[in-house]
Amino acid sequence: MTPLIAIVAAYLIGSLSFAVIVSRALGMADPRTYGSGNPGATNVLRSGNKKAALLTLLGDALKGWVAVFLAVQLAPVLGLSDGVIALVALAAFVGHLWPVFFGFKGGKGVATAAGILFALDWRVGLTVLVVWLVIAKGFKISSLAALTAAVLAPILTAWLMPQREYLWVTLVLSALLIARHHQNIRDLFSGKEGKIGEGLDEDGPAG
Repeated sequence: MTPLIAIVAAYLIGSLSFAVIVSRALGMADPRTYGSGNPGATNVLRSGNKKAALLTLLGDALKGWVAVFLAVQLAPVLGLSDGVIALVALAAFVGHLWPVFFGFKGGKGVATAAGILFALDWRVGLTVLVVWLVIAKGFKISSLAALTAAVLAPILTAWLMPQREYLWVTLVLSALLIARHHQNIRDLFSGKEGKIGEGLDEDGPAG
């Protein structure tokens, strides 16, 4: 029963959509009603409120980190296996994509995935973050940075993490993240993808 409780708790933590929570707290419009309709930091930034966007980014990353970090730290006490920890990571990510508290309409998961990777192995999380920043700064296209990071994450996991369960969950997270960026991928190939800071920019680090 303990593993199930841990997985459900992770899903509920992941279901906290900080784009919506922060916007409501600051008296702003629901981010699902404007711009791309995506409840993520970049869409919140379209409102012109940088503070709200930053809080959204930090909140979405932190919830992924907290859910997995707690599972890792409590594993010896609760008897959680690497497989259960991997499922906890997946549950937190799924919660962000399909949050039970917000009509199952969530974001694209980049910041939450980053938080999860930091909790599994800080080296992987930090490297992926640096790659995201370099691509985003160089090309000014947040979706390209996110997709590059998603491809790189499983490679780094296979190299740096001995737990095979972590590799499999990272592969699933990357596949889901890429799938959530399907429209961005089409726009990239057609040359229509907006750049960071432009009004039509599609999603970003908090996806």
